[in-house]
Amino acid sequence: MAKVSMYTTAVCPFCVRAEMLLKQRGVTEIEKIRIDLDPEQRAIMMQRTGRRTVPQIYIGDTHVGGYDDLAALDRSGGLKPLLEG
Repeated sequence: MAKVSMYTTAVCPFCVRAEMLLKQRGVTEIEKIRIDLDPEQRAIMMQRTGRRTVPQIYIGDTHVGGYDDLAALDRSGGLKPLLEG
C-alpha cells in the first residue's frame, strides 16, 4: 500500500472524515503533519500545495487535495488503484 500523509490540525472535522474514509479503504497508517503545532509545516504545506486549508492529502508522491477531492476520487474509482500503488 502507498504511503499516505496528511497535513492536519487538532480540530478539523474534514481531517477526521478523510481519515475515516482512508481507513475504510484499508489504510492502516497515516503520517499526520500537524500544522497547528508547527508554523513552519504550514508554510511548507502552502508552498507544496498552493492551498491554505486542511486536510491536504498525499498518497505516495501524488497530491490528492482536501477531503472533497479525496471523496470525489473515491467515487470515481480512482482512490483504490492509487492506494495500491
